[in-house]
Amino acid sequence: MNNLAPYAVSSSNTRGRRIAETPPIGRSEFQRDRDRIIHSTAFRRLEYKTQVFVNHEGDLFRTRLTHSLEVAQIGRSIARNLYLNEDLVEAITLAHDLGHTPFGHAGQDALNDCMKNYGGFEHNLQSLRVVDVLEDRYAAFDGLNLCFETREGILKHAAKKTARKMGEVGERFVLNQRPSLEAQLANLADEIAYNNHDVDDGIRSGLITQTQLEEVTIFSRHLERVKKQYPVLSGRRLTHETVRSMINTLVIDLTRQSMDNIKNAEVDSLSAVHLAPHLIGFSDKVKKEQQELKRFLRDNLYQHYRVVRMGNKARHTIEKLFDIFTANIQLLPPKYQVKFHLDEHQAIADYIAGMTDRYAIKEYQRLFTIEEN
Repeated sequence: MNNLAPYAVSSSNTRGRRIAETPPIGRSEFQRDRDRIIHSTAFRRLEYKTQVFVNHEGDLFRTRLTHSLEVAQIGRSIARNLYLNEDLVEAITLAHDLGHTPFGHAGQDALNDCMKNYGGFEHNLQSLRVVDVLEDRYAAFDGLNLCFETREGILKHAAKKTARKMGEVGERFVLNQRPSLEAQLANLADEIAYNNHDVDDGIRSGLITQTQLEEVTIFSRHLERVKKQYPVLSGRRLTHETVRSMINTLVIDLTRQSMDNIKNAEVDSLSAVHLAPHLIGFSDKVKKEQQELKRFLRDNLYQHYRVVRMGNKARHTIEKLFDIFTANIQLLPPKYQVKFHLDEHQAIADYIAGMTDRYAIKEYQRLFTIEEN
């Protein structure tokens, strides 16, 4: 890419792929990564995986797929303004949820509880496992054989004990170093997207109201700004304009604050980024407002009784599936029976984590109900 900052990741300073390949023609290494992610089976499954609302609850709510696309769009915009590698940011953001379970965070919590005696389950570790091992598209290697920097960005956090077993991609957690600025940016683009789009979906669902949100500083401020500009605006358009204004403010603030952080840290190379503190971030004021919005969504949307009820159904479904497969591996598809003999409970976790919402529901029905499905 042209016009990259000296501290950005590029095809010339990448640490490469685990299995060497002929360089791509007509595209960068990170465009190749992005293309492989988009063509993966795990990426297509995101269309039917829950963000907050289970797929059958409505056609217009975000899914993991639409969320990932929105994160990528926000990430690319900021990367362009910071002269970072847009293609790397896009690859990381499109892949960051590939390992997520069906039924959103309720599904992850349930599978983590099931796996607590076998190493636990964490979706960003599973996302890395998807791109490193589980995708089976290519003749020369398992997984997608992505560049180190893409894999590093997917792995947002890991305990030191776990990181020590992961080789070079986990070494920054052992050495207390930072990932690329592109990886740092992808993480915060995710935060911008899910906070603001959960506001939109929450209002659309009727589980939270505009009146409630007027008690939240960042929403109230942008709502008043929109009303002043468009006095007769109401309904969905008022919500969309307010959310759009919030996202714009967050993107501008993140860009300006990150530019200041980079300048003050005097980083001039990728290696200097690894040794510096986190440089991509919001101003103190906006960070505080973001935290307030997060608390509001946690208390009023994610813990709403209707969301909790669906989460309880999700937990029940995943726990029952895990238990029955553990008790009788012959109920697993043949491919996973083979894997079970190599790594028992991880094979079950791989199978369940790879399910879409509707596939998990159908599998539960096939295993626990008499009716023909």
